[in-house]
Amino acid sequence: MISLFQALPSLSASTVSTVVILLLVSSYTIWASRGFRFSSKSPKRLREGYPIFGALRFFTARWDFFQQARAQTPTGNFTFFVGKHPVIGLTGEKPRQAFFQSRDLDFTEGYAVLFGQSPADAKKADDVHVPDEDSNFTGPGGFFNKRMTHMISSASFGRNLPKLLKDVRGRLDDLKNDPTGLTDPFKSIYMTIYQLTMRMVGCDDIADDPELLMKTLQYYEKIDGSATPIAVMYPWFPSPAVVKRTYAAGQLYMIVNKIVEDRAKTGKKRDDPLQYLIEQGDSMYRIIEFIIGALFAGLLNSGINTAWVLTYLANDAHWRSEVRKEVESVAAKYSTNRDAPLIDQLAEVPFPAWESEFPLIDFCLKDSIRIQALGTAFRKNVTNKSIPIGTGDEVIDPGAIVTYHLGDVHLDPEIYPNPKQWDPSRYLPEKAEDKKKPFGYLGWGVGRHPCLGMRFAKLENNVIIAMFTAMFDYELADKAGKPVQGTPEVDFNGKSAMKPRVRPYVKYTSRD
Repeated sequence: MISLFQALPSLSASTVSTVVILLLVSSYTIWASRGFRFSSKSPKRLREGYPIFGALRFFTARWDFFQQARAQTPTGNFTFFVGKHPVIGLTGEKPRQAFFQSRDLDFTEGYAVLFGQSPADAKKADDVHVPDEDSNFTGPGGFFNKRMTHMISSASFGRNLPKLLKDVRGRLDDLKNDPTGLTDPFKSIYMTIYQLTMRMVGCDDIADDPELLMKTLQYYEKIDGSATPIAVMYPWFPSPAVVKRTYAAGQLYMIVNKIVEDRAKTGKKRDDPLQYLIEQGDSMYRIIEFIIGALFAGLLNSGINTAWVLTYLANDAHWRSEVRKEVESVAAKYSTNRDAPLIDQLAEVPFPAWESEFPLIDFCLKDSIRIQALGTAFRKNVTNKSIPIGTGDEVIDPGAIVTYHLGDVHLDPEIYPNPKQWDPSRYLPEKAEDKKKPFGYLGWGVGRHPCLGMRFAKLENNVIIAMFTAMFDYELADKAGKPVQGTPEVDFNGKSAMKPRVRPYVKYTSRD
């Protein structure tokens, strides 16, 4: 029999390179995996996976993977490897509570490993020193949380509300002037959310410049798309995704750095988040890291979910009518000119009302998140002790990563009847389906890690949906503008909220 090494000279250069890389990766994996063995009390090991890569379906069909994995084990919990990383999947009520309540499961380290090293990689594009004393970025009391808490304070919201309303009105005026009367919400609404998010956590220079706004969005999306299986399992390997991520982060670094340098040269100051970060003495690396991280958190789900809300409303005459009544009621409460167009009356609604007086729009967003945001949450046991899961004597081994799929509760028919159906009435007081079981709704985070940006995400959604409803009559349509019934299929195997493969369109006419 001819050995592999004897056969190498007859193979093409690309094939030889592939074989060598696989051998190196395989050797690394075998060496690295020797340091970890699941204990006898860890959940049952799955009979699935490949050498080097582990359970690839964790990336390609995550919800299917979780459903089939929980059916293979007596408790519904299971263990597997992702590359060299040991992972424990949890399902069910008690493990869910242990996952979200345990102080020994670290949020930051769990995501750092299995979320594609998301996405603060600007440092790779520029050799910038990160102060050792500020190495805690996303943990409790860390740099990111401290800066974000300031930016989403009520004072900051109130100060920026006129800018946000102006941004949305400008986007809607552009739609009004479009003779087609047709829009893809996953472009127009998504872009609006990006502009608002840039306004609240980035800088006005970019938010005010359409060309720069589009350019930075393209770089951001390159970073967002870099969490490939290879990039996650072997972040040290210079895969195309890692190269693209590094390049995009570097380009964003240079754009923001130029804005900072221009402000320093001219002495010009602006009342925006970037100016706040500059005045705090933050390094350029930290500034870029914060802005990219905040955009990543704010746009990835918010932009897509608000687009889905508009899509669902365009397909549902009943809820469209109920939302319009709510918008008219709030506008009438605060308007000093009842004869003005409804869109103009909304300009007088104060900030506290935008947060608290649109409960039906909030229910619309809440059920959109329940259906769309079916990603997985991650933690890591960073202690030297085993952590009880809550089912029998099963434990989470020290050093293991833990994951919980939100579909385990959000698509549970015992909690949410007909769970794949969008239905905002689930959250009305007489139903309160999300209150049926502990941690029955996870869309805004629960336990020790509630969503830091929840207030802003809700505010964005309330403003956009209310103003769109005030300005237009609308319905769901196809690309040709022909009315249709039925929203696009949802990819439940996605790793987060996702744009649909077949894009819906909203046909609209001005109400003025």
